[in-house]
Amino acid sequence: MKQFKFILVILCLLSGNLIPFENVYGQAISNLPQLGKSPIEEVIAAMTLEEKAALVVGTGLKMGEKENSMGFQIPNQPIPGSLADQTKVYVSGAVGRTLEIPRLGVTTIEMVDGPAGPSFGSRTTAYPIATNLSSTWDVDLVYEIGKCMGNEVLEYGLDLLLTPGMNIHRNPLGGRNFEYYSEDPLLSGKMGAAMVNGIQSQGVGTSVKHFVANNQETNRIAVDARISERALREIYLKGFKIALKESDPWTLMASYNSVNGATATENYDLLTTIARNDWGYEGIIMSDWDTGKDPVVQMKAGLNLIMPGPYQDTLIIQAVKSGKLKEEVLDQNIAWILKNTMRSPKFKHYQYSNKPDLENNAQMARKAGANGMVLLKNEVNALPLKDKNQKIALFGNGSYVTNVGGSGSGFVMRAGPTVNIIDGLKSSGYSIEDVSKQVYSNYIKENTPKQNMMDAIRGRIKRATEMPVNPEFADEVSDNADVAIITIRRNSGETEDRNIDGDFNLTETEIGNIETITKAFHSKGKKVVVVLNVGGVIETASWKDMPDAILIAWQPGQEAGNAVADILSGKINPSGRLPATFPVKYEDVPSVRNFPGTPADKPEDVVYEEGIYVGYRYHNTFDVETSYPFGYGLSYTEFGYSDLKLSSPKFKNQIEASIKVTNNGKVAGQEVVQLYISAPENKLDKPAEELKGFTKTKLLQPGESQTISFKIDGYELASFYSERSAWIADAGEYTVKIAASCEDIRLSQKFNLENDILIEVVSKALLPKFEINEMKNELNKSEK
Repeated sequence: MKQFKFILVILCLLSGNLIPFENVYGQAISNLPQLGKSPIEEVIAAMTLEEKAALVVGTGLKMGEKENSMGFQIPNQPIPGSLADQTKVYVSGAVGRTLEIPRLGVTTIEMVDGPAGPSFGSRTTAYPIATNLSSTWDVDLVYEIGKCMGNEVLEYGLDLLLTPGMNIHRNPLGGRNFEYYSEDPLLSGKMGAAMVNGIQSQGVGTSVKHFVANNQETNRIAVDARISERALREIYLKGFKIALKESDPWTLMASYNSVNGATATENYDLLTTIARNDWGYEGIIMSDWDTGKDPVVQMKAGLNLIMPGPYQDTLIIQAVKSGKLKEEVLDQNIAWILKNTMRSPKFKHYQYSNKPDLENNAQMARKAGANGMVLLKNEVNALPLKDKNQKIALFGNGSYVTNVGGSGSGFVMRAGPTVNIIDGLKSSGYSIEDVSKQVYSNYIKENTPKQNMMDAIRGRIKRATEMPVNPEFADEVSDNADVAIITIRRNSGETEDRNIDGDFNLTETEIGNIETITKAFHSKGKKVVVVLNVGGVIETASWKDMPDAILIAWQPGQEAGNAVADILSGKINPSGRLPATFPVKYEDVPSVRNFPGTPADKPEDVVYEEGIYVGYRYHNTFDVETSYPFGYGLSYTEFGYSDLKLSSPKFKNQIEASIKVTNNGKVAGQEVVQLYISAPENKLDKPAEELKGFTKTKLLQPGESQTISFKIDGYELASFYSERSAWIADAGEYTVKIAASCEDIRLSQKFNLENDILIEVVSKALLPKFEINEMKNELNKSEK
């Protein structure tokens, strides 16, 4: 063997080819610079133009032998023998990777979907959707879920998980809202930062996405989001800013859509002026998969990495040779990639086990799923179901086939076994009524459509339509059962927004079933509980008076049934709170006139005329009734608020608010304490109140109290003045409101700011090219 390698050395020297070659000890034989040992500038200088161009472009969708043999053509394949083709597939099923250059010590970064846990060819955990996690209002718990996700990425030999999604719930019909956290940027930013910190604590990377204003799926690739500077800064960019400032994500992913006339991946204002210059971001800025038109413009805009590649490298090489693209621009983009490559497990030669702690991770998914469930209604103490001898009648297809997550890149392909609601209740010791179980089991079996393999891979699983329940059936079952549970199920996902009829609104069958079942059970003095197995907001006002209790389970991951049983049984006291407003009707949503844009079937532009008035900011300011408000949620106990104290009646740099929360009930529980601030409107139109802080108490025993403190600085008081490109805290009177929801203000106190404070001046960027007739609070101003 040594003799053979010696001959190869001679041949390589004679041919002048040292690429790639290693001696018998696996060490580089040349004096070429090595990443991690030499300055990055020297490594870049040693690259050929072809290597540089290939490094800023992904190597294509090289999925591995197993995926390549599944019987369908995978797009974005590299040319055989190309640099992209030579980059090794280390983990089968990874959705993308960067170029490796062994002779310079440059390793690849292998990436995997997605927001609810790693999704590729190996067994992983399906965690609760982002909307469920944000409903916990618990950054520590979200951090722990992130650690679990990171554990799976690391131990399966991957480098980067394409999460978290940070876009705002602008409209309840948004197809990917389940991947995102909230309608509020503070809650979104804090949750995103906690997720990033948790995942990256395991030595793997994240990708904060989709930057920015990817608030719809309808024609997402071509639609232009037209948004005012103030709405962008205060609503749509703010969550990203918080996440980037309070964590250190390896990558930031630019979205498909355009923003004020420029495609996000080709938008210098967005990628360089704001992300780099204003925020000081130092990670890799990458594209979403197959977005953008011109790779040269993308390079100039500050997009470091075009994914998934691999075909754009040729155009980049031509542009450099023709002078259309300066090579130093290419070098700067490469520098960002290499700096973050050195953080990856592959670069550090981590010996992964292929054995993540799936048992522990499943238990954490169960805990988070339960803690993110929101109890909307609980009359006559319908819940918890304390008596395990009660026989439960399960209605609704979702009771037997429960949705654990959404579709598209947010779907976990090979998750652990799904625990359906019926399974979780049975495991918790409840008896399931036989007639309803048998009828539904037969119906679902006979009416489930055949699956298309490609749809199934991405979670677009076809389900049986909801079974109608007639009065005779409901009456028969109500004789045999003690309580009814009706599950309403929804699913949505990438590339398609939801519909109003039959999705946001319940179908006639679903409304009729709730009415029929409730009437039959109530006639015998028995209770009815509705469980909402949904990914986003639905209409509730027209039917919520019928059942005794309503629980939003969301899509709580693979442990769905166990998590639901934990709440229904009282094993866990519900502590989830709504991260989005539930309107009385869809027409009450402030963006309804401008979603998904014009023309409606394939919108070219969408004008954000509601401006800053998104979600509760609109409903509270304009006194529009809600079905359930932002921040709302019930508990099996009651909490009292007392002793609100401000550190000073006047603001100087910072002010502290403290509050005592007491469990006044009979069972242990956790409360979400929310801090809202109402600001003076001397010069600028402002919402009635805005969320400026939140915390979740520890588990308080009956009679136990906890003092919560909030520190309020100038940033919490500031609004964005577009004409000055500045965040300014206006002089005047501010009101601190301590609340259990945005409509349930428990205590309040005022303080004064004597003079305006200039908090921060930022770049003049992302100016809309068209006039936007934004919603104004003129009516409320005239009444003050």
